[in-house]
Amino acid sequence: MINIAATSYALAAAGFLALGLPVLSGWRGRAQRVPLSLACLTSAAWAAALAWEASSHVLLTPLAGLFEVARDGAWSLFLVALLGHWQGENGRPRRSLVAAASAYACLMGVMLACHLAGMPSAFASLSILFAFVGMPVYGMLLVEQVYRNKTIEERWAIKFACLGVGAIFAYDFYMYSNTMLFRELNPDLWIARGVVNAVTVPLLGASLARRGAWSTSFSVSRRVVFHSAALFGSAVYLLAMGSVGYYLRYVGGRWGTVLQTAFLFGAVCLLGVILFSGTARSWLKVTISKHFYRYNYDYREEWMRFTRTLSERGPGLGERTIQALAVLVESPGGVLWQRSEGGKFESHARWQAPGAGAAEPQRSPFCQFLESTQWVVDLDEYVASPDKYEGLAVPDWLLDYPRRWLVVPLMLHEKLFGFVVLQRPRSPLKLNWEVYDLLEIAGSQAASYLAQEDAANALMVARQFESFNRMSTFVVHDLKNLVAQLSLMNANAEKHKDNPEFQKDMLETLNHSVQKMKLLLQKLSRTENAANPLPLAIDQVVRQAMALKSAFEPHPQLLVEESGLTVVADRERLERVVGHLIQNAIEATPRDGHVMIRVGRRAGAALEDDAVEIEITDTGEGMTEEFIRERLFKPFDSTKSAGMGIGVFESREYITELGGMLEVASRPALGTTFKVVLPPHREAAVAAT
Repeated sequence: MINIAATSYALAAAGFLALGLPVLSGWRGRAQRVPLSLACLTSAAWAAALAWEASSHVLLTPLAGLFEVARDGAWSLFLVALLGHWQGENGRPRRSLVAAASAYACLMGVMLACHLAGMPSAFASLSILFAFVGMPVYGMLLVEQVYRNKTIEERWAIKFACLGVGAIFAYDFYMYSNTMLFRELNPDLWIARGVVNAVTVPLLGASLARRGAWSTSFSVSRRVVFHSAALFGSAVYLLAMGSVGYYLRYVGGRWGTVLQTAFLFGAVCLLGVILFSGTARSWLKVTISKHFYRYNYDYREEWMRFTRTLSERGPGLGERTIQALAVLVESPGGVLWQRSEGGKFESHARWQAPGAGAAEPQRSPFCQFLESTQWVVDLDEYVASPDKYEGLAVPDWLLDYPRRWLVVPLMLHEKLFGFVVLQRPRSPLKLNWEVYDLLEIAGSQAASYLAQEDAANALMVARQFESFNRMSTFVVHDLKNLVAQLSLMNANAEKHKDNPEFQKDMLETLNHSVQKMKLLLQKLSRTENAANPLPLAIDQVVRQAMALKSAFEPHPQLLVEESGLTVVADRERLERVVGHLIQNAIEATPRDGHVMIRVGRRAGAALEDDAVEIEITDTGEGMTEEFIRERLFKPFDSTKSAGMGIGVFESREYITELGGMLEVASRPALGTTFKVVLPPHREAAVAAT
């Protein structure tokens, strides 16, 4: 019994200490900070003294009585602070308070004198016992005065505090009245008093969390309260089931052990079912929010969870939107309707709910009502009282939907982007302004995420079209060059058709043009093959590009300073780049001019090792520095009447892609020099690739 008593009062001491220290440190500038912290810390000291005495096998010493008087006086002071009536009409302290303070001081003096005199117990005197009965009576009167003189809103905040303090005084009154009646202290009542005082600590903490004027920097999160309540409930349940099992074993005779084992196993299984039940968890969350907190939601926690759910990577944003909204009201599932291109709201996603194939026109009365009012519609309330939703016409398909409950509009820029239909919750949830406001704000946030996803999808499609159009532009450019070659060949056919050399060149040109057109068609198809970079002899690529320009004048001249130089590139693309630069040089040079092509090695290049260089020089019109800087490499800007302005742009892009560079030097009326500088091919690099 002594060990139980010490544990009981130690538990009370720990509880009041855990409540008093945060109040003392966090209530800066609060009117009740000093009385409340003093009451909590005095109660902790009183309980600690009794726990120490119980562990020392000493009961009810005058020192313990001194701490108890101080505790009762501190709680009475706190109640007077809550009441707010410190002074009378003359500005002096009220006589009743002065008398009570004097009585507490006298009683503390008596207890201190008894302790110094070494008396065994101050409770032996009947007058002292009467005083210990009177203190709880005075405390209960103060509790009644505090609660009766507060408004309804203030009672909601302080009722748990009044209940906790009143329970302390009521239990003391019962224990000391029992002592006066039977002329001895009941040890069971004395031992249980520590647990009774410890139970009042959560009531005081709940009252602190409710009253806004009492807000401190110390608070208990809903998650902690939820898990603590679940743990406490599980402990009480297991204790009760253990008691019943012990009783079955006691009265069961031979079958006692079997009955006890079977019963405890079933009890543990039932506890597991309850703990993992969504309905039970939902009921506990709603109960904690309703009775222990001023607001129904921990907005920081809810908004972080809501944003985290919507921001998850991967597909399924519609399902995550429904889930994020449903969790706010403990709904088990729902369906999302979203506006389609056809001007109707169609079922876009569903989460743990049956599908719905119905579509609602954008201009229907139901959608117009949601867009104009932006209200969250309670369908059960609409069926019971349609007058509360004046002008609302809910479609029949929605009223027939199973377990339909709330319609949450998703508003984007004052326009209805979609709506979510949630199913009834697992446990009853009272809807108020706080729930409606939270759902409206959450619906707007969800609409922004859904709109962002639609915009991203539209942008992706636009980029695909842009890529296709860009590729088509390059293809048209190549077709233009092929048309120019064929046109020139056709123009010279009448004059040189009997020339065997011309016929040979014509067949080669036609064959090459056909091959080029096949490649262009392949690029436009969906099954386009990726580029295939291979080691290429650069002089062969240049010769092939020049052969295609043999019908033009002036004929380009080739100088190969070093043969056998290789680069890694796609043959068709590199040939097109070189051919375009040669074509431009020919077109910019008069017939009596010169176009010279040099292939060699460029020593001291900025690239690794000695770079391969293709130099194309003409004696044509030339270009100014301003034109080179501002217009030459700008796509879709051309000085030719039939030009597209992408040839030089494409050439520089591909050369840069190969790790090279394109240099230009030109002077008006003197000519232009293009230098294509490419990194050389190395066998080791190719083998590694």
